Amino acid sequence: MGRAFIMTVLLAGLLPAGPLPASPGTSALTASRPAADDSLEALLAKAAEYCRKLESSAFDFVCREEILEIVNPRLDAAAQPKPSVDPGSSGQFGAPEFLGPTLVLSTVKKMKRSLVYDYQCVRAGRTIREMRTQLEENGKPKVVPNAELETSVVVFATALLGPVGLFGERFQPDYIFTVAGRDRLEGVDVLIVDAKPRPGAPPSRSLYGQAWIDPASGNILKIEWSESRVGRFDVFVRRGELFKRTPRLTIRSEFSVEKNGIRFPSRLFVEETYLKGSGKAFVRSRTEVVYRDFKFFTVTFDVRS
Repeated sequence: MGRAFIMTVLLAGLLPAGPLPASPGTSALTASRPAADDSLEALLAKAAEYCRKLESSAFDFVCREEILEIVNPRLDAAAQPKPSVDPGSSGQFGAPEFLGPTLVLSTVKKMKRSLVYDYQCVRAGRTIREMRTQLEENGKPKVVPNAELETSVVVFATALLGPVGLFGERFQPDYIFTVAGRDRLEGVDVLIVDAKPRPGAPPSRSLYGQAWIDPASGNILKIEWSESRVGRFDVFVRRGELFKRTPRLTIRSEFSVEKNGIRFPSRLFVEETYLKGSGKAFVRSRTEVVYRDFKFFTVTFDVRS
């Protein structure tokens, strides 16, 4: 199975299921910052209000998209049948041999790749349109207008709307929320809220996890997603069986860019790790995407009455 497909499934569950409801009326963000209320009920109400704005948002912006992907296929080779040795040879394998779906190399090295795009994202009528111009590959200029994204882990739209599947008003009854601690992000004191599926709640493909929330505004600054509802997680389970290790996925979205009350993804991180019984970890792949140098043309949202 191709690496691009496997990475695609990681963020597939971030979007909330079901259509987005309409929201009449438009409002601008007020400049004053309200006093914080640390009660969980008040925090969830503010998070739900933020999600209403997020769902109804329309925007047009450009930014720089930087992708770094590292894959260590060492265990992939170890899990494959060994190529037979010609009795007359020295036992060295100078050329790769194709064994089923995996290319086994004599010397397995890490694969490291970086990509840079000029990225434009437009949302209107709840439809998101993305356009990219490739600027670099592995640190060298490579200008490609209307470029296709060459790594499937990057799903900006699902990361952007991911908070709705946790804290949207119609989704909150499906989860049990607890305050897991406090932290400080971007100079703001935040509460860490743990969300777990409520027993007996309707089945959902939305992910869950921990969120870092500003108690004054309800803005969601970071989410670390649980791997339990990752689409096609069986792919990683089967790979772990081949490696004789237990898979562990780390999926994190950060939202440090704010415009007119809407938080935009600034960093996406996915790490695929396999653990021995002793707890020793082997990191098979790591993908990090950074969005910087934003230029906004418009950001608006609707507020329901």
